[in-house]
Amino acid sequence: MKRIAGLAPKNYYFYEKYLNMDLSYWELKNWFTDVDYTIVGSGIVGLHAALRLRERFPQSKILVLEKGMLPQGASTKNAGFACFGSLSEIIDDLKSHAVEEVVNLVHKRWKGLQLLRNRLGDDSIDFKPYGGYELFLKDDESSYEDCLRKLPFINEILRPLFKADVFAKEVGRFGFNGIQEYLVFNPFEAQIDTGNMMQALLKQAVAENILILNQQTVTSYLDKGNSVEVALGDFSYTSKKILFATNGFANELTNGAVKPARAQVLITEPIKNLDIRGTFHLDRGYYYFRNIGDRILLGGGRNLDFETENTTAFGQTEIVQKKLEELLKEVILPNQDFQIAHRWSGIMGIGNSKNPIVSQLSDSVYCGVRLGGMGVAIGSLIGTELADLV
Repeated sequence: MKRIAGLAPKNYYFYEKYLNMDLSYWELKNWFTDVDYTIVGSGIVGLHAALRLRERFPQSKILVLEKGMLPQGASTKNAGFACFGSLSEIIDDLKSHAVEEVVNLVHKRWKGLQLLRNRLGDDSIDFKPYGGYELFLKDDESSYEDCLRKLPFINEILRPLFKADVFAKEVGRFGFNGIQEYLVFNPFEAQIDTGNMMQALLKQAVAENILILNQQTVTSYLDKGNSVEVALGDFSYTSKKILFATNGFANELTNGAVKPARAQVLITEPIKNLDIRGTFHLDRGYYYFRNIGDRILLGGGRNLDFETENTTAFGQTEIVQKKLEELLKEVILPNQDFQIAHRWSGIMGIGNSKNPIVSQLSDSVYCGVRLGGMGVAIGSLIGTELADLV
C-alpha cells in the first residue's frame, strides 16, 4: 500500500494518475490528511463513538467511513424496539449464561437506552412508551408454562435494577388467534422511529464537525504501531487510530467470534381500524412485531434456517417470508384483509456469548461489535465504551 494523504501538491498529479484516483488537493487536505481517528461504520455504535471522541478530544480530526449509501447492517433496518429482552429470551439466556451475567446484560441494555434517549431526546426519536408483550402459541404449551413458572424469579433478579416487577401476566385483548390465555406484559418497553433516530445522530455528528463519507469500503489496514494505514481500494491514507464498529461484518476482525445473522422484515399497507399498540415478541425473540401507526411491521424467522441466515448478504427467502405471512394471517390479523407493502433485511452480529466485544486489538486498533440483536438498546453504550478505550 502507498500513502498519499500527506503528499505535497506538486506530487499529487503523478500519484493520482498512478492510483487511478480523481481526488483534488482540497479533498486530500480536508478529509484524508492529519486524521486522528477513523471510525469504520456509521451506525449507532460508530456515531456514538465519534461523538464521545469529540467530547474527549475537542480539537481532533474524526473521520467516519461507511460502506453503504446509508448505514449498512441493522442501524437503519431494525424494527425500532426499545427493549432489553423478552421473558422467554431472558430465560433462554440463563441456559448458557450465569445469572449475574444475564442481569448485567439487561443492565447494559437498559443503560444504553437511557443514553440514547438522553442524547437525542424522546421527541426526536418518536419514543412511544406503549409497553411490550410476549405471546405464546397454542402449540407452545411447555414454553408458556415454563415462563409463567419462572416469571417471579426473573422479576426478583431484575427488581434491584428496575425497582419494580418487570413482567406480569395479562389477559390478551388484541384479538390475536391461536395463542395461550395470558400475555406477558412489560411496562418498560417502548417503540422508537429508527429513521428519525439515525437522522438525529447524523445531524449531531455533522454539527460536531465529524466527517462522514459514505460508500467507502475499507479493504485492508496496516497497523504501524503508532499509526494505521487505511486502504480504500487502491487509495490509502494514514490515521493515528482506527475503531471498527462493523458489528455483523466483523467476523475476520474477531477471528470468528462474531457471526452475521440476517433478519428479514416486512411491513403492511395501512389497515383500517387497527387496534394494536405496542411491541410484541414470540418464541424467545425469534419473531417480533409492532404497529407503526396503522401498519404492522413483522420480522424474524432466522431460526427456520440458521445456516442460510448466517450471512452478510441482504435479501429474503421463501421459507422465512412464507412463515411471516402465515403468522400475520393466522395469528396477528385473523379475519382481516391486509397487503404487504414492503420487505427488507438487516444484518446483526451474534456469537456464542451474548456479551458484546469492546476490545483494544493493538496500540492503534479497536473494535466494538457483537451486539446480539440488541443494537438499539446497547449500541449507544458500546459506542461510548469503545471511544473510552482510546
